[in-house]
Formats: sequence, C-alpha cells, structure tokens
Amino acid sequence: MNCTTTTAAATADLALLSSAASVSAGRELKLSSRSSPVVKFAAKRLTVSCVAASSPPHLGRRGLMYLAATSFLIPLPKSAAAADETSLLQEEIRKVMTKNKAPGFLRLVFHDAGTFDEGDKTGGMNGSIVYELDRPENAGLQKTILEKVKDEMESVRPDLIAVAGAEAVLICGGPEIPVRLGRIEATVPDPTGRLPEETLDAKNMKQSFQNKGFSAQELVALSGAHTIGGKGFGSPVVFDNSYYKILAKKPGSSSGGMSSMIGLPSDKALAADDECYGWISKYAEDQNLFFEDFKKAYTKLVDTGAKWSSA
Repeated sequence: MNCTTTTAAATADLALLSSAASVSAGRELKLSSRSSPVVKFAAKRLTVSCVAASSPPHLGRRGLMYLAATSFLIPLPKSAAAADETSLLQEEIRKVMTKNKAPGFLRLVFHDAGTFDEGDKTGGMNGSIVYELDRPENAGLQKTILEKVKDEMESVRPDLIAVAGAEAVLICGGPEIPVRLGRIEATVPDPTGRLPEETLDAKNMKQSFQNKGFSAQELVALSGAHTIGGKGFGSPVVFDNSYYKILAKKPGSSSGGMSSMIGLPSDKALAADDECYGWISKYAEDQNLFFEDFKKAYTKLVDTGAKWSSA
C-alpha cells in the first residue's frame, strides 16, 4: 500500500498523541508527559499513582476519577483491564483524529505492518517505521515530522499505530475493529524491500502477499483500504465498497473508460486477474461481506509478526 504525503499529518498527530497517551510493552499508560496519573496494568490489578509536577494537570473527568483512587488498588479482571486500556487509548486518538486525516493513519499501518516476511518471521507491526525514514517507499513522508516523533518518544508505539488505523476506518463509516494490545516495540529498522510496489501486476502482488502469509482473498480485502484517500474511489472520507464497484467495471481494459487518474496500477491489475476479480465482484455486491472480511484481514495484518509482552 503506497504512502502519500497525507501520512505526514498522521505521523505529526502520533507525535502529539505520544505525549498524551503512551502504551508500553510493560502495559503502562501515561495520560500526560508532564503531569498526570500513571496507570499500570498488571495481571488482574490496576494501580494508580500521581506523578508530581510543577503545574496542576488538566485531567478531565476520567483523570479525576483515577486521582480519587490513588490510595488503593482496584481489582479488575484481566479482560476488563485490557478493555479500559484500549478505551483510554481510543479516547486520546479521537482528540486528533478527523476524517481528512484518517487515510494517513490507515496508510501508516500498512507501511509499518507490511514489512512482515513469512519465511524468516521478521518485520510486521512493531513501530520500526521511525527508523526507516530514508527508504524509497517512504519518500512521501515528511522526514522532519517523523524525526520529531522519534525524538519525543522512546519509539512510535505499534499498539498506537494499530488502534489509530482501526479508528480511522471507524470514523469514516467502516466497521469497528477490536485491536489486541501488548506489542513489543522494535529498536532497529525492518529489512528493506518488503512493501509491495504500486506498479506490480496481479501475479507479483499475490506473490508478495503470499510471502507475508496472506491469500489472494485477503489481498483484495485489504486493498479496499484505498476506498478512502486520494485514489479517486468514491468519497475520500467514506469507508465503503466504492473501490470494488469501480474496479468491477474492469478499469484498464479497452472498454473500461476509467480515468488514468483513478487508482494505482496495482488496483487495476487486480481487476484483470480472474481470481481477484471474483472477490472484487463479491465485495461490490455485498458491502457487509467486505466489512467482515476487512476486519479479519486487518486484525491478521496488525497481529502477524508482532512480538507480544508477557504481561
């Protein structure tokens, strides 16, 4: 999935989010980098303590509720603790997420997670994007913003990127996608040459995704992410099945009549492949089926190759 300059806005907002909500492999969430309660999730307990600061924090209703509980432990089932952590992360993301910024957040997911290789089990959703600034596939990213992100936090949290992508889909009218938390962050860049090029034909696109453990059906489902953004498929801020309805018209054929300004060469190549076109037709006719299959493929994308904390 090729990155565009809209991803730069998403990375800038990730820098802002990093000072407001930082989820680490140790399951710790800090609501503010200067003055805040620190929320630590451990097994079946939620410990809350307040970090001293020179100025009073602006915590809001949720923060005040945590401060009221600083003197004792609140026992929570493990599932409840995880749900609360996700809720806090979503709350911070929604402060900066807009429909216009959503495509950039979603593309950032593909750039970070798309490096996975089934053969040697390297790459995947690990936040390594901050170390990959000079690569050709990241040419559309504004390096100064990414470097600022890298400087202002220990790393771009893979959980943050994964949840932000899911929120991007939701805010544009797509399905709600639960995201598991606890990914371990990379400290080095992933191997180069892992992202599929936008000029690939269908055969090579399918091979590229097969190398990541994805089927042709999952390739077509994930490609539906192009329904938002500047690719020309329907509304740039509405997540629906417009991508497939347009591809079902066989763009690229002599009778397709599709403008060369719409879509990537790889999008049109999928429509020319019999196996992929079968799924394109299904999703063009059934948006609910597309939503269900996209949810499954997205979850697999952000989980495959991830290393998980034991907490």
